[in-house]
Amino acid sequence: MKLTLIKPNIGRREHSLYVDEGRMEPLPLGILAALTPNDVEVVLYDDRMESIPYDEPTDLVAITVETFTARRAYEISSEYRSRGVKVVMGGMHAMLIPQEVAEHCDILIVGDAENVWETMINDFRSGCHKKRYDAEQPPYPQKNIIARRDIFEGKGYLPITLLQFTRGCSHKCSFCASSVYFKAHHYCRPVEDVIREIKSQKRKLLFFVDDNIVCNRKKAKELFRALIPLKIRWVSQGSMDMLQDKELMELMVKSGCLGLVIGFESISPDCISAMNKLTNTRASADMYRSEIKQLRKWGLQTWAAFTVGHDGDTVESIRATCDFAIRNKFTFAAFNILMPYPNTPLYEKLKSENRLLYDGKWWLHEDYRFNYASIVPKNMTPDELTETAFECRRRFNSIGSIIKRAIEPHTNMRTPYRFITYLLYNPLFRKEVFKKQGLHFGLSDNNKEKNDEGNNKTDT
Repeated sequence: MKLTLIKPNIGRREHSLYVDEGRMEPLPLGILAALTPNDVEVVLYDDRMESIPYDEPTDLVAITVETFTARRAYEISSEYRSRGVKVVMGGMHAMLIPQEVAEHCDILIVGDAENVWETMINDFRSGCHKKRYDAEQPPYPQKNIIARRDIFEGKGYLPITLLQFTRGCSHKCSFCASSVYFKAHHYCRPVEDVIREIKSQKRKLLFFVDDNIVCNRKKAKELFRALIPLKIRWVSQGSMDMLQDKELMELMVKSGCLGLVIGFESISPDCISAMNKLTNTRASADMYRSEIKQLRKWGLQTWAAFTVGHDGDTVESIRATCDFAIRNKFTFAAFNILMPYPNTPLYEKLKSENRLLYDGKWWLHEDYRFNYASIVPKNMTPDELTETAFECRRRFNSIGSIIKRAIEPHTNMRTPYRFITYLLYNPLFRKEVFKKQGLHFGLSDNNKEKNDEGNNKTDT
């Protein structure tokens, strides 16, 4: 039996394929490969930078579906199914809106696949597979499983190894799809499994793709203690409240942490309160002054993540957020337009207020383009939200800003390694900002191309 794993692209730039130069290993597919019986041949095709050989013989195709890649994932599935090949789909989007995903595949997996994958494979081999497999969340994710990384070789991924210590987050931010997926629970792998996985590969630069690696501080400390002897460097995602625990921070730094993606979300206390971002409530009231001072003290290079388009936002406040990010010389920053993921509290609220654009399904609508507003904001037009968010990305990633932010002695210039990392990755992310803006979802040319005026339209 042959299994083909597919990582879908987002879409296309006008008439040409968008190639993601900042692409990282698709870790979930490496885990699926590890779960697959040894006598099954496994191949991976990454739609972000290579053509998919639809006519290459295969028995089963597995496609991971995220909301941003759903349209393209359905196109890929259609190509295989038209050739008589069965398709299994799973991923975040399959949990958020399973009825939709089920229409585009032969087998649907809802939830993390550890405890159903081998059963599904065996059912498929015997010709009696189910249409849907509901996977219970394992209390210890990826237990005794090391992702297969041989399938990543030769793909041109960035030289950083992706792995996981935890899944989910116990917080309940209103816009967060992960909170819905994991039902606001947080799950930790056995530390010994993580250490074994790190030792199984050669790289010393790691990215823990956890939603919040410090959500369980006791477990995080256990991990950090175990990492210290390995002399690695790593990055991950964390929450602002980690700074309240001095022991946690000391262990984090000693274990080789270079920096974290941190959800600042907004510099407005009112916006923070409205989105239920409890970890930021106190900090935002003082413009994160103490927290930023501590991050510099610990030498952490920060990727500050902001969401814009909240009911308390204005064009002026969004621009002030960009000023704040440049002034504080964050290593990286994201200015993400508030996106209503299906079946999140935010989505249901905006739906009840008739404020969803693109028929409430921006991820499938032929007029929607990447980084465009898909909601009606309260204090600006959708076009103003789109333009202002892009203006922030453009300003923060300008050559002048990159030079200005580099000169931060406590973080970006703390060591030669950190400075080199800053200089290597900032131009890469700058390039991606401009390449991704306005991407069409999907690659199919079957849909009628819109003229420039139609492409720029956000109010549907």
